[in-house]
Amino acid sequence: MKMIYGVKDKPKFHQLIVFAFQQLLAIMAATIAVPMIVGNGMSTSAALFGAGIGTLVYIAFTRAKSPVFLGSSFAFLGSMAAAFAGATSAGLGYVGLIIGAAMAGLVYVVIAIVVKLVGVKWISKLMPPVVIGPIVAIIGLSLSGNAIGDLQKPVLEGGQNYVAIICGLVTLAVVMLCSVYGKKTARLIPFIIGILAGYAVATAFYFIGKATGNADLMVIDYSALVDNFKTISLQSFVSLPDFTFIKAFGSFSELTPAYIGTIAAAFTPVAFVVFAEHIADHKNLSSIIEHDLLEDPGLSNTLLGDGVGSMVGAFFGGCPNTTYGESVGCVAITKNASVRTILVTAIEAILISFITPFVAFLSTIPSCVMGGVCIALYGFIAVSGLKMLQKVDLDDNRNLFTASVILVAGVGGMVLNFGNVTITEVACALILGILTNVMLSKKKKSK
Repeated sequence: MKMIYGVKDKPKFHQLIVFAFQQLLAIMAATIAVPMIVGNGMSTSAALFGAGIGTLVYIAFTRAKSPVFLGSSFAFLGSMAAAFAGATSAGLGYVGLIIGAAMAGLVYVVIAIVVKLVGVKWISKLMPPVVIGPIVAIIGLSLSGNAIGDLQKPVLEGGQNYVAIICGLVTLAVVMLCSVYGKKTARLIPFIIGILAGYAVATAFYFIGKATGNADLMVIDYSALVDNFKTISLQSFVSLPDFTFIKAFGSFSELTPAYIGTIAAAFTPVAFVVFAEHIADHKNLSSIIEHDLLEDPGLSNTLLGDGVGSMVGAFFGGCPNTTYGESVGCVAITKNASVRTILVTAIEAILISFITPFVAFLSTIPSCVMGGVCIALYGFIAVSGLKMLQKVDLDDNRNLFTASVILVAGVGGMVLNFGNVTITEVACALILGILTNVMLSKKKKSK
């Protein structure tokens, strides 16, 4: 897949601002969704700030060679909930988030040291294309339910969803048309154009619904933007995010060995699960940019960037971070792999977290519009994985069984729960795929 902008390319400054904003839109919904789901007063703007800082750390560790944004990790939702559930106060819960992210990050650091010592060839043997291809596909397919759910989501509970579907499909159609038929600029920013088109259609439906008294047509909720300007003050324009370390300050004295043990049990095992997704994301990104990131800058560096970036991000935003499939999909569709774009995206995320009206405006983008965008993003991730199978001999039953087990376990939603630790469908599919491949490969050698 030939890139319009390669990893080291330098788009013009005004282009960078727009390209970066597109990346930001691609990762925005998921990044702020995590603190919203966890609740307990977690700040979406702080999570956005943490994601930006974490991405800058990642870029530094990978020596600006890997074009991907780090956002809030959904894999740690159960762990974060456990941090608050086991805390004697909200402040201690925030302390738990910081300690938990540090523990998970240290797992990455330890694995990075091991990889540095023994190399990455074992990964290629353990996870050949017949394993990693279907796993990448599962990452995209496992998110498809979220995309369709958003596409069909009406603003009012119990309301009709046909208007939402229309707005989402308009967004998707514009994204596809710009990506395929657009001139150079339009091909590079299809998501921005698509979101604007979907937002415009949703706005038209909103005013028609308001004029006719039909609430089902009102698929935009402007309340966040309206509430922001109810009382005009400095905070209506600029405000400091509610950083996690500030909320945790003064509660470290409440720490007990039992609570630290709870945090360790909740966060540490999940780091191994996310490690598998880390490899899959970087294998996928490597195939897109046609450069093996596990070799250069090296898996040890990507792990350190991800792990340390997650620690730093959680210190500010409370959410452990991870490389985002939405970001990888954006690179694939726009064919813009410039790391400078990711760098500016991180800076924009940090700056925007302070601008109250902008954060409020972004929250008004309807779920159905983002659902239309995500159909394209998640679909590209899935197809990228399937492309890895092109050179695999599926007439060989060994390969056929391996790929089949992974796809069925992943699409079927196989999940294992051990207390606060959840082994996701992606991790379950990967484990089964590796075991199947190893078992059948040994049979092959014994003949």
